[in-house]
Amino acid sequence: MIAGHQKQWDFLKRKFEQNQLSHAYLFTGASQIGKKNFAKEFVKLINCLSKETKPCQKCVNCQMIEKESFPDFKIIDKKEDKSEIEILQIRDALNFLSYKSYYGSFKAVIIDNAEKMNNEAQSCFLKTLEEPKGSTILFLLSSKPDMLLSTIFSRCQVVKFTRPKNFQPNPEKLAKEQAILSELLKVINSGLADKFKYVKAIDFEKQKIGEILEVLQKHFRQLLLTKVGVSKSKDTSSYPVSKIKKVINLIEDINSKTLFTNASPKLALEILLMEI
Repeated sequence: MIAGHQKQWDFLKRKFEQNQLSHAYLFTGASQIGKKNFAKEFVKLINCLSKETKPCQKCVNCQMIEKESFPDFKIIDKKEDKSEIEILQIRDALNFLSYKSYYGSFKAVIIDNAEKMNNEAQSCFLKTLEEPKGSTILFLLSSKPDMLLSTIFSRCQVVKFTRPKNFQPNPEKLAKEQAILSELLKVINSGLADKFKYVKAIDFEKQKIGEILEVLQKHFRQLLLTKVGVSKSKDTSSYPVSKIKKVINLIEDINSKTLFTNASPKLALEILLMEI
C-alpha cells in the first residue's frame, strides 16, 4: 500500500508517535496514485487495537476500516449522479464529527476529490477546520488543490504525493482515456463543423465532461513537456509553446466553471474545441 510513499508514511507515523498530529491534512498529487488507500491505512494505524507500529490488518477495528464500516470513520466523495460534493454531504460529515468516538479513539473523515466541493460545501467545511473538536483527524485528497478556497488550504498541513516508480495505472481507466483521446484527436485539427458534430453526439449523462477535460489536459501537458525537452516523446505537434500554455489554462478555467456553476457542458466543450 505505502510502496512509493514511504517518506510520507514515516513522517505521519512519527507525528502520531510524538502526539503531534495535525487535525487536518491535505494530500496533493495526481489522481489514482494511492492517496486514498494511504489515508485509510493511516486511519487503521491510529485506531489499531494491537498498537503495533504498522496496521495489523487483523483486529476488528482494522477490518471494519477496510470495509468502511467503522463507526468512527467516514469517507466523503461526490455521488455518482453528481458532478460535485454538495453541502448536505459536508453537513453529514460535521454531524458525524460532533459525536464522541464510539471506541474512544480517533474520529476520522476522508474527503476524496476535495476540489469538487462546491463553494457552499467548502464554506461549511471551514467551520470544522477553524474549531476542531476532540480527537478528530481530517484528510482532504486532491489532484487540483488550487481549486480549494485559500482559507481551507491555509488551515491544512500539506503532504505532497508523487507518482511512484513503476506505477501501474488502472487498466480500465487507461483504456477509457485512450478511447476518449482517440476520438478527440480526430477532431482537434478539423473544421468547426466536425467539432460541433463530435460534441453533439456526446451523451453528457453518460460521458462526464470532466473526464474529457482531464484527457485533454493530460494530452496538452505531454505536448508541453515534449516541446520544452523534458519528455523524449516524438513531437508531432505544430503548436507553439505559448499556444499550448494558453490551451492548458483554458481547460483549467472551463473545468472550474463546469464544476462550480451551471455552465452547459455542451457549450463549454464547443468553446474549448473552437480555441484549439
